[in-house]
Amino acid sequence: MNSIGLLLEQPLKKRKIEVGESDGNEQRSVAVRLFSEDGKEIGQAPVVLLASTTAEQLQVLYHQLLRSEKQPNGEGGDDGEFDEGTAPVQFRTVADEKSGGKGTEIVDSLLDSLPSERLFLEKPLELVCLPQAVFRVRPVTRCTASLPGHGEPVLSIQFSPDGSCLASGSGDRTVRLWDLHTNLPKQTLTGHNDWVLCIGWSPDGRALASACKSGVIRVWDARSGAQRRVLNGHQKWVNALAWQPLHEATSDAQCRLLASAGWDKTIRIWDILLGGTVRVLSGHTASVTAVRWGGCGLIYSGSQDRTVKVWRAEDGTLCRTLAGHGHWINTLSLSCDYVLRVGYFSADAQSKGQPTLSPSSDGTSTEKIVNDAKQRYLKALGQPSVERLVSGSDDFTMFLWEPGEKKQPIARMTGHQQLVNQVQFSPDTRTIASASFDKSIKLWDGRTGAFVATLRGHVGPVYQIGWSSDSRLLVSGSADSTLKVWNIRTTKLMLDLPGHGDEVFAVDWSPNGETVASGGKDRILKLWKR
Repeated sequence: MNSIGLLLEQPLKKRKIEVGESDGNEQRSVAVRLFSEDGKEIGQAPVVLLASTTAEQLQVLYHQLLRSEKQPNGEGGDDGEFDEGTAPVQFRTVADEKSGGKGTEIVDSLLDSLPSERLFLEKPLELVCLPQAVFRVRPVTRCTASLPGHGEPVLSIQFSPDGSCLASGSGDRTVRLWDLHTNLPKQTLTGHNDWVLCIGWSPDGRALASACKSGVIRVWDARSGAQRRVLNGHQKWVNALAWQPLHEATSDAQCRLLASAGWDKTIRIWDILLGGTVRVLSGHTASVTAVRWGGCGLIYSGSQDRTVKVWRAEDGTLCRTLAGHGHWINTLSLSCDYVLRVGYFSADAQSKGQPTLSPSSDGTSTEKIVNDAKQRYLKALGQPSVERLVSGSDDFTMFLWEPGEKKQPIARMTGHQQLVNQVQFSPDTRTIASASFDKSIKLWDGRTGAFVATLRGHVGPVYQIGWSSDSRLLVSGSADSTLKVWNIRTTKLMLDLPGHGDEVFAVDWSPNGETVASGGKDRILKLWKR
């Protein structure tokens, strides 16, 4: 047995302790094996611990084992890299039927978290170690600004990759850019002749694309608000936009390719520098409702023809069709959505309190910018390095896929009683949240699709959800005119945020974790902070 664990408590007495003895189960020894999320064992042998060992003491042990693996001879020093010893870790038992397929979290001590029949076995207890975000996003608690200006309902909102600017699209045919330092409008972008249905920031933060019900896409300079391109081609309205990932951009680190999903059954790839269509992806037999541009050269589209199609971005080749849904597909989410969204902007892990976002490069080397974005993407994928995709449908179900590898789904996820409006992977990729017209939000395991919990509290359909950047909190917007903030660890309602005068159509949580924005039928944008 490895003796490192004995450092956590006084040395174990070398005698057999029976259940009925006065010491109680707290003094019984437990052999524990620790594993990383990808199944690699941490340490060379089981560790002997007391049954009273707490989660905090497990963290000390975890970091001791990591340091001993990196510096087996006790040599080495500060190499300037982030010290993993400061990273919080969650411990769960290996998933099995008794734990509902997701494992049991060690919250207090081993003895308090697990029944004796699972704890005191002849074989070692196996725990999976899940590193958490180093910074902690604080829950938003109050409305700090109400921003009037739009003349019709707010239909779409999105923060810029660095979290410094907010864009909103409205039924009044305009897009507005808001300065989050002053809570004042920076620019009002005019030109659309119908409702602005969707908007999307480029991962480098330089451009904003907006699409309207007439099928026209406009690309704007994010700094000046000037219109850069007008993209005509779709015969009917555009449902969704997706930018080429930054790490697949050109050598000058510009995101110049944009994908759009149209009611005319096509996906179009645009070159925003040249202002024309690069290629048209045809194959769907009904409206294309959702599109995602993955980080491994694939584009994913969901349609009212009940299928998800996987395309090769380089030449537009259809790779495979994923079938299984019994009704329209409304929404798609990739496991790497968050890391692709923020590009080369990253939360400052060393900061105290609220994280800040800043370019991870010195700003002078475009090669370094692209490389940083790629390394962050590969790290987010984990092992095995496969993108996962979740699709939500009018048939009340979701499917979890590995679309780059196979046609068969990992899991069919059932439980909602009405259509699924939106699905989203958490930034750490471990959890999927789904919002439904049945007034509930459900949480699912991001790797297996196993059901985790139902979040109830809304009294109207839930339209949109947004994750905090540390994956610990979730915000939801509903037809009941409220926002709600949920604690993911406890799966309980944390805060109820009334204030809107009507249905809340759109919500987003800034990548830096500081601000939640919401908009809806009352035509008012609201900003929420701590």
